[in-house]
Amino acid sequence: MATVDLADYDGSAGTLVDTNVWVDCIDETSAWHDWSVNQLQACSERAPLHINVIIYAELLVPRPSVAALDALLDVYDVQRSTLPWPAAALAAAAYALYRRRGGAKRKPLPDFFIGAHAAVCNLSVLTRDPAPYRSYFARLAVVAP
Repeated sequence: MATVDLADYDGSAGTLVDTNVWVDCIDETSAWHDWSVNQLQACSERAPLHINVIIYAELLVPRPSVAALDALLDVYDVQRSTLPWPAAALAAAAYALYRRRGGAKRKPLPDFFIGAHAAVCNLSVLTRDPAPYRSYFARLAVVAP
């Protein structure tokens, strides 16, 4: 498989919304609830919002039913985006860098797929935890507090 060329990456094709933002939107008691809702609205007015199967699965673990989650996503007209195959190589490279820098196995490989998916598909990432994205996907456009 060919390596990914990110020369033209600018994050303008839409916004991949990280799990933590959705959790904050669902939890009205979260200190980040208002910020997350406002950012979702602002980002959705600029370009399409995206979610992938990893984020979707993370949201279903302790949270709403499939119907409730789908209803929330439909409010924002969120696109259910498939993970592109080239994201695997980029996620693996970022994870290997994380491990070389001394990262413990506490940060699971699927977390790296979110950044890789965004990079490969020219998406920005909306998150309240920008450090991992900025550390392992330096060119990634990140919307964060």
